Amino acid sequence: MTPFPVLLSIPHGGDQAPPELIRHIVISKQAMLADSDFRTREIYGLSEEAAAVVDTPIARVYVDLNRAPDDLPPANPDGVIKRLSCHGVQIYRDEIWRDQALVHTLLEKYYVPYHQKIQFMLQSRQDLELMLDCHSMEAVGPVIGPDQGAMRPAICLGSRHGGSCSPATVQRFAAIMRRAFELREGQVTIDRPFAGGYITRHYGNNPLPCIQIELNRGLYLDKGGSNDEHAAQIAIQKIVELQQKFRYALELFFVRA
Repeated sequence: MTPFPVLLSIPHGGDQAPPELIRHIVISKQAMLADSDFRTREIYGLSEEAAAVVDTPIARVYVDLNRAPDDLPPANPDGVIKRLSCHGVQIYRDEIWRDQALVHTLLEKYYVPYHQKIQFMLQSRQDLELMLDCHSMEAVGPVIGPDQGAMRPAICLGSRHGGSCSPATVQRFAAIMRRAFELREGQVTIDRPFAGGYITRHYGNNPLPCIQIELNRGLYLDKGGSNDEHAAQIAIQKIVELQQKFRYALELFFVRA
């Protein structure tokens, strides 16, 4: 079967630390995972069916690929190399900010290649029709966020208020996501609470329409964070189901169903 003519970007699904940072890290693994888009590489990673998939094993808390390359602390603690997690947890020992050569190395080794892959796919794949930047979000807005303490929808689609794709395209995609994920109209929002980050802004309509997807983690993660075997099995089943629903949404969008 011909692959879906879509480029899937999954910038926040990693859970690994760059080896260059090991001696600087003070954040716990649990707090690192709480700031990651946990399991999104599995949910969205249709590597056999999408025309192009770009992802990374590196956790966003260490190198955030969905930020501008010059978006650095102390001006922004939630920038490309972060000072604090989205929950306000310190990530590194303070001396890291005196080592600008290390910061440069992180950008050159992990940030630049990700964006080069996207640019290569956009330039070389003439069959692409759509780009999706694929994320997950916490059920309630965290400390560093546009909606601190607010309950979030099941799915938020970001279009940069019509800047990264046409209103008609994102509205059609929203209707398809409601159908594929079996959701009510109010459970899928557009540009609230997220209108799209750097990737959506930078690549949207340049040349493809681009939509950012934020999937509520409450759809597949236990609120209590239980790690017992039964809970883990349920989570795996939910992740498989969400992947199937996402695949169905692409089938509907590209008129295969």
